[in-house]
Amino acid sequence: MKLDQARKKLGTILFLLTPFLASAQQVQRNPTVVHETAHTTTPLAFRDMKPVPWHNTSKVMVEHDRNPVRHISNMPDPLVRETTTAVPSVGTTSLLNFDGINDAQGGGFVPPDTNASVGSTQVVETVNVAYAVYDKTTGAQLLAPTNIQTLYTPLGGQCATGNLSDPVATYDKAAGRWLITMIAFNNTFTQSNSCIAVSTTSDATGTYHLYSFAFGRNLPDYPKVGVWPDAYYFTANTFPNGGSFTGAKTCALDRTNMLAGNAATMQCFQRTRADFSLLPADLDGAAPPPTGAPNYQLELASSTKLNLFKFHVDFAVPSNSTFTGPTQLNVAAFTDACAATGTCILQPSPGEQLDSLGDRLMYRLAYRNFADHEAMVVTHSVKPGGTGGALSACRWYEIRNPGTTPTIFQQGTVGGGTGSVAKWMGSIAMDKNGDIALGYSKSNSTVKPSIEYVGRIPTDAKGSMESAKLIIAGGGVQQSSFNRWGDYSSMAIDPTDDCTFWYAQEYYKTNGSFNFRTRLASFKFTTCN
Repeated sequence: MKLDQARKKLGTILFLLTPFLASAQQVQRNPTVVHETAHTTTPLAFRDMKPVPWHNTSKVMVEHDRNPVRHISNMPDPLVRETTTAVPSVGTTSLLNFDGINDAQGGGFVPPDTNASVGSTQVVETVNVAYAVYDKTTGAQLLAPTNIQTLYTPLGGQCATGNLSDPVATYDKAAGRWLITMIAFNNTFTQSNSCIAVSTTSDATGTYHLYSFAFGRNLPDYPKVGVWPDAYYFTANTFPNGGSFTGAKTCALDRTNMLAGNAATMQCFQRTRADFSLLPADLDGAAPPPTGAPNYQLELASSTKLNLFKFHVDFAVPSNSTFTGPTQLNVAAFTDACAATGTCILQPSPGEQLDSLGDRLMYRLAYRNFADHEAMVVTHSVKPGGTGGALSACRWYEIRNPGTTPTIFQQGTVGGGTGSVAKWMGSIAMDKNGDIALGYSKSNSTVKPSIEYVGRIPTDAKGSMESAKLIIAGGGVQQSSFNRWGDYSSMAIDPTDDCTFWYAQEYYKTNGSFNFRTRLASFKFTTCN
């Protein structure tokens, strides 16, 4: 009897300990604390600074960013809708639609890394490696395309004189500030830096607090940024000396001190080769996450799973900071678009095959806190299968309650089916009503690369999208540009009305090499006011 009771007691202890032990095995502690190598505030407004010449030594941005793991399910995408039934056109009102930065204004580097965000009165667009500002009401250009290196010149070092790449512009809605990030590196990849600019006001043409953080020989490639109440979260893929991939890195930058222009640090966790292209949650809407909520980060795990992580940062006591996960979320089976080679997207002749970047989630991981739930939306490019022969489609997910019991609330695939047009390089976001919009490029052997978007309202069937609206039909194809396309696009939400979507993507007006155009378009759902 005593032995039996002892066994029961031991079993109870093990039962209670097991969750703790499993959790402990997944908690990474003691981040590397990185101090800035330099910080300053621009002595002049950006609009008054003298533009500097391009320093990049190659027109083709270095491509280190391949996932060593391919996600292959060996089956058609089960979410592709094989139907010829007419679907209502997406219920949106088109607002502005105009050309942004082009190759001649941006230095002619490929891929352009097209990105845009919207603030209280302005829209900021970045490409490799230029920066422009527009009036969000009229589309009028407030700051002509300018080499981004102009902004970072007061920092000195690599940010002022090195090769630049991978710009990201985002708006910190709670603070009313712009956040502009780039990476800088020398020709041998033995010195690399993250270059951070935080505007001093909501005017993107004004003055900025500037920061440089050194990564040494570990190039922080394909960086992505998420704004969160406690930090700016920065993720990248590391390539020592520009060589082989060694794992993802995730960092928290001291938002409070950077907003004030004070000395700042960042805390970083280095991951293994098992983690690639972590995407940090980026806050949309007026409601913040629950008090003390960690930043959520997501990646592709396998052909049937996503990995969800939580980054909790403590700038006062770094030993309290943790990176926890993964929690695995089961999704419908998928195969990366162009899984065999990475490059398979067709264009009409004489266009080259284009890169899909199907091995990663695409920017942004858009987060929103509703009254009764938290939600995140994200997309990536998959091989659809189906009867139409399309080479790529856009898979998307809505994840709910990442801080408690995360679930895939809905998922869908846009493209494939009876259609043969590839859809890829997407970006997705959600407005205050829960309406979702997904923009992307589309192309095949008879359709020149064009830009369109789809959308849905909460009463639509789960996983479904209304039919697409065209933003612009491409007038040309890309030739001899090393197959590069993207490397990303962006869907942003106007923080003022929390309804208006802004999408930025590249296209070609005429056939050629290195002569890309970019397009910015805004729209809103008719039900959102």
